[in-house]
Order: sequence, then C-alpha cells, then structure tokens
Amino acid sequence: MTDDSQTPTQKNQPKAKLGSNELDQPLTDPTGHDFSFDYKTYLADLTQKPGVYQMFGADGAVLYVGKAKNLKRRVASYFRATGLTTKTMALVARICRVEVTVTASETEALLLEQSLIKTHLPPYNILLRDGKTYPYILLSKHASPRISFYRGQKTGAGEYFGPYPNSGAVRESLQFLQRTFLLRPCQDSVFKNRSRACLQYQIKRCSAPCVDLISEADYQHSVDQAKLFLRGKNTELLKQLADEMEAASTALEFEQAAALRDKIVALRTIQEKQYVDGESGDLDIAACVVKGNIACVQVIYVRAGRILGSKSYFPKMRLVPTAAEVLSAFLPQFYLASSAREVPREILVNAAPEDSAVIAAALTQQSGRKVVINDKVRANRARWLRLAANTAETNVAGRIADKQHTYQRFEAVQQALSLADMPERLECFDISHSSGESTVASCVVFDQNGPLKSDYRIFNIKDVTAGDDYAAMEQALSRRFKRLQQGEGKMPDVLLIDGGKGQLNKAQQVMDELGIDDVLLVGVAKGVTRKPGFEQLFIGREQRNLVLRSDHLALLLIQHVRDEAHRFAITGHRQRRDKTRKTSTLETIAGVGPKRRRELLRHFGGLQKISSASVESLAKVEGISEKLAADIYAALHNE
Repeated sequence: MTDDSQTPTQKNQPKAKLGSNELDQPLTDPTGHDFSFDYKTYLADLTQKPGVYQMFGADGAVLYVGKAKNLKRRVASYFRATGLTTKTMALVARICRVEVTVTASETEALLLEQSLIKTHLPPYNILLRDGKTYPYILLSKHASPRISFYRGQKTGAGEYFGPYPNSGAVRESLQFLQRTFLLRPCQDSVFKNRSRACLQYQIKRCSAPCVDLISEADYQHSVDQAKLFLRGKNTELLKQLADEMEAASTALEFEQAAALRDKIVALRTIQEKQYVDGESGDLDIAACVVKGNIACVQVIYVRAGRILGSKSYFPKMRLVPTAAEVLSAFLPQFYLASSAREVPREILVNAAPEDSAVIAAALTQQSGRKVVINDKVRANRARWLRLAANTAETNVAGRIADKQHTYQRFEAVQQALSLADMPERLECFDISHSSGESTVASCVVFDQNGPLKSDYRIFNIKDVTAGDDYAAMEQALSRRFKRLQQGEGKMPDVLLIDGGKGQLNKAQQVMDELGIDDVLLVGVAKGVTRKPGFEQLFIGREQRNLVLRSDHLALLLIQHVRDEAHRFAITGHRQRRDKTRKTSTLETIAGVGPKRRRELLRHFGGLQKISSASVESLAKVEGISEKLAADIYAALHNE
C-alpha cells in the first residue's frame, strides 16, 4: 500500500505551493507554544498525493494517525494560524515528527489508516475497543440437527444465522427457539448415548429425538419452522401454524391445538419486539450523539427485517469532535478492523461523515457487494433512525448523570446516616394493593451505579388479612431475608422501609427473629404536607428522627429509591389484579360472531394476546372494522 519511490518524509518530491491562505500565511501557534518540529520545511516538500500520515511525540510514540486525499493540504491544516480548537493545539504542541505513506487512492489510505490505528492505538484518535468475533446460531448438519451458540470462523458443517451483536442476544433467541420448537441443545456425544429422555424434555425444552419420542419427520418439520423464523419469514410461518392449529382443532386434538396456539402467541410476541415494520432486508442503523467529552454511538442490527439487537458504544476520544466526525472514525473501525463482522448492504446514519463515499467504497471492496451509507431517509427508516438517536442521547445523558451524581449521593447518605463506611447496596420495600385486593410487596436495589434491576423482586402476599400492611411487610421481609441467609443474593448495607415507625418496628422484629443485626434499617415517612422534600427519616433500632433539607443529596437518593420501589410495587399489583379481574370474553361483545372470533384467534393465537392488542392491531384482522376494533378494545378493557 506504500509507494516505494517515496521516503516517509517525501524529500524527493518537487516543491509545491499551497493556497494563499496556507503556507503564504505565517504559521504560528496562537497559544505561544514553541514547536520543536520544523513544519515549514517539512510542508514545503510534502507530496499532494493521497495517503496516511502519522504524528509522533518526543518519546517516539504515535500520537495520531490520519488519512488524506491530499497529504500536503491536510497536514498543513494542523499548523494554520487560526481556527484550531484548544485540544487540537494541544496535539500539535506535542508533535516532534510526521511520517507519511503514499497510497494509490483515498480508499486504500482508509484501509491502511485502520490497520495503523488498530496496531498503535494512538491517544488522539477516536478508539473503538471492540475486536472480538461475533456470535451466531448454528443448526448442525445431522438427521436430528442440534441448535447451539457459535463464535468463530464458519468452518463446520451446518447453517449459520447471524451475526448477533452480543452473546445475550443469541442466548435469548436460543431460549425462544427451544421453548417454541423443542430443538435439542445437547452435544452429539450426549445425544448418541442417551437411553432415556433428559431434564430438557421434562421441562419442555426439547422433544427428545435421542430416544425417538418424536419421529424424524416431525423433528425435521420443527427444524424447518425454526429456519423460517431465523430467516425472517414470519408471515409464512404464522400462516402455517394457524392452519395446523385449525386442523388439529377440527380433528378434536385439542392438546395439539393448544400447543400450536402457544407457538403463535410466542411468535406474535417476539414479532412485536423484533420486527421492523416495512423492512425486509439487511441494514445497520448507527446514530451518534456527542455531549461534552462523551460520545455514544447506538447501533441497531436488522437482518431479514428482524431486529437482532442493539448495542451502545462509547468511543474513547481526547479531541471533542462532531457526531459526523465520530461516525467517520467509528464506521471504518467498526466494520474494517474485524474480518468476522458482517457488513450489511445499507448503513443508516444520523450525521453523514464527510468521507462517507470513501468509507462506502472500502466496505464495498471488503464485502464484495455494494454498500450504501445513507442519512437521507423517510417514513419507517426515519422513525428507526430517530429511535437510535434518542437511545444514544439517553445513554449519554445517563452516563454523565451517573458519573456526576451517584457517587456523591452515596457519600451524602454515609454522612447523613453517620455510617463508618460508604454503603454499597441499598434496598427498599413497599406494599401496594387496592383496598386489600391483590396485595404485593416490591423490593428494589440500588448500588453505586444506580438501579440494579436484575435484583428487583416482587412478592405476591398470601394468607394475610386484607389491608394489613404490617403483616404484608413481615411476610415479604421474612421471605427475602431467609433466602439471603441461605446464600441467595447479597445482603444490603441499608434497608429502607416505605413507612413510619409502625412499619419500621415490624421490620426490626423480622430482623431480630432472623438474627440479622448488620443491616441498618431506615423508615421513610411522608411529612405533614405529604409532599416530596418533607420526608422524615427514622433511623435504626432507636428510631432516631432525622429531617434533611429538600435539596440534600442523601434525601434525593432516598427519594429516588423510595419512588422506584413505589412504582415497581404498583406495576406488580396492577398486573396481579388485572389477571384476576380479566373475565370479559369475546362471546359477550356485540358484533363479534363465530367467524370473527375465529379470525381473531387465528391472528393472535389466544384471548390473552387479543386483550393486550391495540385498536390498530385489532383493525388489521380480516373482517374487523376500525369501529368494531374500538368496541372490542373497550369491552376487553372495561371502558
């Protein structure tokens, strides 16, 4: 990729003049830095061909790598008298040497640039640390194919589906495929030596082809349906399942019909989560948002019209660029640095890089097919691009807020509660019910990074007097802390109880009965006005009363935890209550006769999915007008 006739400093090039606004102007540093690099002499003989330039510091390390269509013009721009940002001037002040490599084209320069960035990791380049290979779903080539997670070069026999953005997305899809199509996950050595069905069969995650509990033809039929799903042919698959369900029902094989109905429900659910309306091809959506010195690139992966997942990237950078400049550096590293990454036919961006044509040409060269980078989109594509941009903006704001406030708030809690050490884990319990109906207790957890939602818990309260919040709190705490004593989960440093002295007394009794004395209990009671900012805190066994200022960081954190516990409790209560109260049936709705009921059930797979559908979704069913859809929705939601 280098021009062997040129030395790194291009001494043999004829002297070329730049425009009147460049070398003809005095090149001085506005900040007064005394450069050790004689840039005037160097620029006088520099080539105007395309290539790559490397800037070195005093220690010989590479500070920055860049590409250029015109090396002389691009390198000279770093030494102009005005217009440089403060951070760019900081880079220029450290330059002791510049070396260039001439290439045949700007596309070739881009490829070389990415290779050098990957090798040297220059501190002033935007760096994406993501060099691992990407995972796939593999269907092996056997009479009874195995479905499995796969990462690496696609050398084995079988069909590969993906790549997926991360292992979590693969495992989520594998769990869905096992539950829905009952495909075997076991190794071939285990499969060949089974004499009876394993636990996967018992928990309905496999149809046990190893011991012939399913015929080879039926198993292959399930494999073919799984392939339809993985290839994005969801409409064809749903029609096939609906026909099979109807045939089984007609033949009075109600158990088989119910199993097919469950498949339809599962597929409808995954379709709502994963399918891009109106899309059928392969594309990636990359949206960048920059705030301060933090940038986030949100990438959404779409294959065969199905969203395989999304991932947030926070490139490391010293210079503060625009979103277009970040994408200009991000896209080549993202797609060119790893040969295992699949390049889609189209990439949607929210800010077009200045060199998007060059990047697209390089990606076309690597993938062997035409690749388009597009920022002018409408309709559905514009909606999904906005979704990616909004997600990136939220992630940037969240990262800034987390860095600035979370640690300070935990420090404030330590000081306010007079703790010897900073707490690492806060838990809060709350009770929710409707006049004693469907009582639930919530437990939310916060650590120094914020909400730890994987540790949230909902407890359905049973066998207590309706409306007895004390008994409900006692049951929830007993169940929670008995599990903790048995080694399930982590013990909190501070336990917040949403309530006053009565609730705190009950919680202390539970702790005493279980012999737990290393958790600080704090009751959070509303003040006289019952408005946020006037809470009273009752601390520990002594129930020491503490009232903090409304803007105190400790109180703000406690309010946040308490409000999250309240929200989570109400959500759990409503779900439990609605499940109990949902007694409406299609037969009671005027205008919905046997034929329309049949079409609704064929389309959604069951009453539960019909009840959760929107008016727009209901109106898509054959024979259901918008007015009738509104009537059905109102009847099923007691409106």
